[in-house]
Amino acid sequence: MTTEDSENDRTPVDKPADKRRTWLVGIAEIVGELLITLAVVCALYVVWQLWWTGVQSEHQQLEARASTSWSNPGSGDTRKVAKPQKGDPPVQPKQASEGELMAQAYIPRFGQHWERNVVQGTSPRELAYAGLGHYPNTQMPGQMGNVAIAGHRAGYGEPLGHVDELRVGDAIVLRTKDYWYVYHYTRYKIVAANEVSVIAPNPYSPNQAPDRRMITLTTCEPKYTTATHRWISWGEFDYWAKVSDGVPKELLGDRGSDVAFADDKGSVMARLGSLQPVFLVLVAAYLIIYLAALAAWRYPLLRQIRKGEKPQPMISLYGWLLRHQSGIAPIRWLLLILLLLALACALMEWGFPWLASNVPMLRQMSNYSTF
Repeated sequence: MTTEDSENDRTPVDKPADKRRTWLVGIAEIVGELLITLAVVCALYVVWQLWWTGVQSEHQQLEARASTSWSNPGSGDTRKVAKPQKGDPPVQPKQASEGELMAQAYIPRFGQHWERNVVQGTSPRELAYAGLGHYPNTQMPGQMGNVAIAGHRAGYGEPLGHVDELRVGDAIVLRTKDYWYVYHYTRYKIVAANEVSVIAPNPYSPNQAPDRRMITLTTCEPKYTTATHRWISWGEFDYWAKVSDGVPKELLGDRGSDVAFADDKGSVMARLGSLQPVFLVLVAAYLIIYLAALAAWRYPLLRQIRKGEKPQPMISLYGWLLRHQSGIAPIRWLLLILLLLALACALMEWGFPWLASNVPMLRQMSNYSTF
């Protein structure tokens, strides 16, 4: 038998083996692509949970402030110190409806730009997007007793994400339409999630009448996992002042560390508040470029593969998507990028909120629960 005959005899045996290897490699590549895709989706979910929900919360708070007739404490002479007033503080507001803006909170320890709305109620929607929520059955600012306020510690702008950094004596300031109420931080306590005595009128002695004016901040513990407990921060009242007189000295720090009062404009993303316009722009750009490239070049890569000018490609999910875009190579890559960006926007705008609302594990991780 000649060498040529020997090679011909081996050919039918080698080809099926090559095909099997090709399929195995292709399947492995698809599995790898799916795993990478899953990792990217998980990373996007974290971005949505820890960043984008905060942007949406800021947007809602900006809109709430814009709808009121409250003066901006940052306008005019912000260096003017409001004179502490004597006597019992006025109570404001005397009552508030569910979801109504009743105060703004400032805690300098949390940074110059930390400012949050306080609305009436602690429903999941209010805590997620309105800032901080006031427990309806607790006292109003100025009343004898306990002004109890709840807020998220992770996600949704994490308004109380840094309660563990509070130090004894730190200022906690509430501003209503006409008055400032200045408290100082005293201590904290970690309690079970169903321990409601911490928001009683007298949280130190729940069975006794209140003998002082207090503020209580409640948030989730631990921070980034299922919240089995609550982190309770207490403060006691120092004094009250008039908004028309200026700003409390606690908000006017040294060496340029003054609180930077919101100008009700916010960041570009906060003013946007939704990814739907971005999604629509991406889809429109994709369709325009796709149709233009289709008219100019059609599908040159697929044509070359069919004619045998290009080898048959390996099995690949993203390779298939890339090949089926119209136009030359740079245009195909641009179209694929636009398509993936539009998909990412759709996930963050509609997909992830649905998952957080309907998947039990994700619903728990979203820290929606309150007392």
